[in-house]
Amino acid sequence: MSNLPRGIRNNNPGNIRHGEPWKGLHPEQTDKSFCRFIGPEWGYRALFVLMRTYERKYGLCSVRDIINRYAPPVENNTEGYIQRVAKELNVSPDDCLSVMQKDVLFALAEAITRVENAGQQPWGIAEMQKGLDLL
Repeated sequence: MSNLPRGIRNNNPGNIRHGEPWKGLHPEQTDKSFCRFIGPEWGYRALFVLMRTYERKYGLCSVRDIINRYAPPVENNTEGYIQRVAKELNVSPDDCLSVMQKDVLFALAEAITRVENAGQQPWGIAEMQKGLDLL
């Protein structure tokens, strides 16, 4: 279990950092930097809230804009992240997308999960749908 990527161990597909009082947080926060959720659906819920907030509040719609905010260059290879996510979504990094559309939201979450968890994605549509249902 300890060999699994951090986001998988924490039921946090997007490796969301501590800061917000997210619903579904595990009562024991054993990771000093990243949230630990009681189940992956709660981690997806938090990721969906963030992605939709980026669109609604900040007007971010391209993979480039979203990932620049989500994984800033100060701590990430953001350009590599952008290119990988855009490739997985089969779009240009600067194409405008809407995460209000379920298929776009799920595809973006799937790609972010893979980047954040060393290429691993142990969850699927069922966990994402449960997360969406929790909104």
